Amino acid sequence: MTLQQFLQILRVRYKLAVIVFVITAAIGTTVTLLLPKEYQATTSLVVDVKADPIAGMLMPSLGSPAYMTTQAEIIQSDRVATRAVQLLQLDRAPFAVARWREETEGRIPIENYWGDTLKRNLQVQPTRGSNIITLSYRAQDAKFTAAVVNAFAQAYIGVSIDLQVEPASQYAAWFDDRLKSLRAGMERAQAKLSAFQQEQGIVVSDARAEQEAQRLTAMVGQLASAQGEKVETVVRQRNTGTELSPDVQQNPIVLSLKGELARAETRMGELASTVGSNHPQRVQVQAQIDGIKGQIASEMQRISGGSATAARVSTQREAELKAMIEAQKKQVLALRENQDKLAVLQRDVESAQRSYDIVAQRMSQTTLESQSNQANVRVLSPAVEPLTPSGPKVPRNILMAVLGGALLAAGLAIGLEYLDRRVRGADDLVTPEAIPLLLVLRSARPGIPLKDRLLRIGDFFRKRKRRMQTATP
Repeated sequence: MTLQQFLQILRVRYKLAVIVFVITAAIGTTVTLLLPKEYQATTSLVVDVKADPIAGMLMPSLGSPAYMTTQAEIIQSDRVATRAVQLLQLDRAPFAVARWREETEGRIPIENYWGDTLKRNLQVQPTRGSNIITLSYRAQDAKFTAAVVNAFAQAYIGVSIDLQVEPASQYAAWFDDRLKSLRAGMERAQAKLSAFQQEQGIVVSDARAEQEAQRLTAMVGQLASAQGEKVETVVRQRNTGTELSPDVQQNPIVLSLKGELARAETRMGELASTVGSNHPQRVQVQAQIDGIKGQIASEMQRISGGSATAARVSTQREAELKAMIEAQKKQVLALRENQDKLAVLQRDVESAQRSYDIVAQRMSQTTLESQSNQANVRVLSPAVEPLTPSGPKVPRNILMAVLGGALLAAGLAIGLEYLDRRVRGADDLVTPEAIPLLLVLRSARPGIPLKDRLLRIGDFFRKRKRRMQTATP
C-alpha cells in the first residue's frame, strides 16, 4: 500500500476514523483524569561490609552481588513482611481486621494476609556497584506510603539481627553443654593426677628420680672399684706364702728378718771356713739362722691369712654393691615408670585444659554474638511523606491515548477497506502489463475542504451535547 492509497482510504472513511479517534482519546483522557492519585515513598539502606567487631574478621561474601541479591530477597520475605505489619499495627486496626475477615474468613493469619498485600506494591532494588538497597512503595495515601517503607526498613533490620542472633544462641547453648562435659573430663583427669601423686608420694617439685639415678651411677662406680680391688686381692692371695707375693716383699718385718738372715748366713759362711761344724759359734749361728727362717715363715703365714681376709672382704663388698645396685635399679625404674604415668596424666590434664579453654573462648564469643543488637545494615535516608503524587502521569497518558486513538482509527479504516475493497484510484486497478490505462475519471462533486469538515464535526458534537442537556430533567 502506497501513501496515496492510505490517504485516499482515510479521506473516504474519515468520519469513522475521526469518531474512533475521538472516542479512544476521550476514554483514555477520562480514565487518566478519573484515576486516583498515587504517592511513592523511598528509603535507602546501606550494608556495612566492615569486619565484625565481635569476631574480628571480614566475611568474604559481604558486598558481593550474590550477597546483595540475598538481602533483597530477605526484604521481600514473609518474615520481614509480617514484622512490618506488626510495626504498622495493622493486625489491630479495625478496618484492616474487617477487610481480612471479609476476604479470608480467618483462614490465614492476618499478618500473612496484610504482608502479602503490602508486598505487591513494594519494590526492592539493589544499587549496582554499591552496597545500597533502595525500597519504594506506592499507595494512594502519602502518609501511609512513607510509614510502610520505614516499617519494612525497620523490620528488615530487626530480622537481620535475628538471623545473626538465633544461630549464635543455638551455638552458645551447644557450647555450654560441651563446656560442661569438658569441665567434667578435666576434673576427672585432675583427680586422677592428684590421686596418683598422693599414692606415690610425688610432689610437683620432686626430683627423686634424678637423685636416685645419680646414686645408681655412684654405686656402679663403687662396684667397679670393688671389682678391681677384688681382682688385686685374689692375685695377692694366690701368691701368698711365697717370696714373690707383693705383700711379703713389701712387708717391713719380713724385709727386716731377711736382712738379719742375710747377715747370719754371711757369718755362717765365715765360720764354715775357719771352724768345724760342731764348733759352738757355728752351732749358735746356725740356730740363729733357723730361728730367723722360722720367724719369716710365721710372718709369711700371717700375711697370707690377711690376704685371704682381704679377698673375702672384697668379694663380700662386691656382692653387697651388686645387691644394692639391683635394688637401686628397681627403684629408679619404678620412679621412672611413675614419672611416665605422671607425664601421661599431666598431658591428659593439659589436653583437657586446652580443649576447655578453646571451647570457653568460643562460647564467650558466641554469647556476645547472641546478645548483640546491632546489624550490619543502616538506614541511609528514611522515607518522608511525599508532597506530590507520582501517578498517574496525565500528560503522558493523554499523549498515549491520542496516539493509540490515531493508530486504532487508521487500523480500523484500513481493515474495513480490505473487507470491502473499492477502486479509489489508478493504483487500485490490477491490469495485465500489456493493457495500458487510458483514462481516470474525476468526481463531479467538488471536494469539501478540511476546515469545513472539522467545523461540521464540531457542530455535530455541540448539537448532541445540547440534546443531552435538554433531555436531562
